[in-house]
Amino acid sequence: MQVRLNDISKAFGSLKALDRVSLQIERGEFFTLLGPSGCGKTTLLRVIAGFASPDSGNVFFGDQLINHIPPYKRETGMVFQNYALFPQLNVFDNVAYGLRARKVEKEEIQAKVHQILEKVQLETLAQRYPNQLSGGQQQRVALARALVIQPRVLLMDEPLSNLDAKLRVTMRHEIRKIQKDLGITTIYVTHDQEEAMAISDRIAIFNFGHIQQVGMPSDIYFRPQNRFVAEFTGTSNLMEVEVVAYDPKTSILTGRFKGNPILLRSASKPTGKTVTILLRPEWIKIARDAKESSTNLFIGQVVSFTFMGFMVKYQVKAFEDQILALEVQDPQEHEIKKEGETLYFRFNMDRPVVITS
Repeated sequence: MQVRLNDISKAFGSLKALDRVSLQIERGEFFTLLGPSGCGKTTLLRVIAGFASPDSGNVFFGDQLINHIPPYKRETGMVFQNYALFPQLNVFDNVAYGLRARKVEKEEIQAKVHQILEKVQLETLAQRYPNQLSGGQQQRVALARALVIQPRVLLMDEPLSNLDAKLRVTMRHEIRKIQKDLGITTIYVTHDQEEAMAISDRIAIFNFGHIQQVGMPSDIYFRPQNRFVAEFTGTSNLMEVEVVAYDPKTSILTGRFKGNPILLRSASKPTGKTVTILLRPEWIKIARDAKESSTNLFIGQVVSFTFMGFMVKYQVKAFEDQILALEVQDPQEHEIKKEGETLYFRFNMDRPVVITS
């Protein structure tokens, strides 16, 4: 089921939670609303579910305008942050609740509940109660209850936030697999950037009720459209570079940062005297010495390092007082530098992203 949002606005007193938000979510897509707390993403999910009415704008499921359709008639399944399981009902009855409310025949309820419990790997726990289940099992019961009614759209509001880190990773893969197996349009809310990147077909980045960028995870990570998106998605090194010259034939921008010459490749000519560039930590490479490269080679002092086995994370003081984050993916290829030691580093002129706003 395609979901279309046209100019949705919603205010709570003087607080504008949503400001003319427009989105189109395609049939069968796993679409994530990502942003910091209070940015409007949960409010938008509640508008789609019918739990909140927009002050202006329209919500469509396919070609059907659903603004005035009550929540129980929208055929959506909802998974809440706290799961909202009935403690007095066992797993089977929790999952069957929505079907019984719709007065489905007993035999059909039996078949559908057993089918969905098998899908979420809970068929052997049908007679247990919520207090007898782990956090991951409770999460799967909540997911099964939302899916068993065969909703047109599945809505998920921070469903993994109460799980420990390891279980979150396991459960997000399970949710993704189930969603793809069923082909159901899913709208997922989270503030966890890594979770959104791992699970989504596309992501909408929110801040202060506005959409900052919509795109595939790779587009948002590698080509952020503004400073907020660059800083919110992953670790970012941002540098204000003075523009010295620009060659439109080669797209090479010659710049200077705190007295240091820098060469970049920019698709368009800068409009101002400075540009902001983004350097992800993994785009910066360790150099063995000052002779390794003559372009974009710099020197810094290690402020701190974190050894993680497969990676070393450095904080490096360079360019007088700028602290840069560096990540070395294969530590055995380089000597691990300690605090206070000198470190040479470089980056390819094609790697930095020029941020336009």
